[in-house]
Amino acid sequence: MLKDRIKMDPRLKILFLCTGNSCRSQMAEGWTRHLKGDVIEPYSAGIETHGLNPNAVKVMAEAGVDISRQRSKHVDELKDVAFDYVVTVCDNANESCPLFPGKTKVVHVGFDDPPRLARTAKTEDEALDHYRRVRDEIRAFVETLPDSLER
Repeated sequence: MLKDRIKMDPRLKILFLCTGNSCRSQMAEGWTRHLKGDVIEPYSAGIETHGLNPNAVKVMAEAGVDISRQRSKHVDELKDVAFDYVVTVCDNANESCPLFPGKTKVVHVGFDDPPRLARTAKTEDEALDHYRRVRDEIRAFVETLPDSLER
């Protein structure tokens, strides 16, 4: 069975899970597709759906990654996918993470919430700086994949 899966697509299936699947999990999916698409098949979803955050789309585009065609998905939409890993990228998703069947490993790697941080910004550029910092932190994490998941 595993041999057949490897023949069909040997890439690891990783779900990035967040509360609303609007920002952090979307950026993680985009970075993974961009940097690690040859070894990882990335997905993102949320415990809820809040729509795709336009500022996340904007700062990812600044870095050369287009996530504008991604959409906010509820984790239930992906219940038939056999994930190798689920990476929770926020504390709420980690605390509310549903059970996944089989050998799926759940790993928590929390990142700050850019929309929450941006609420106190005095200018648009100051707000976007929060998104840029988290974008870059997510990129640095994705660059360590898949090796860092085994630690």
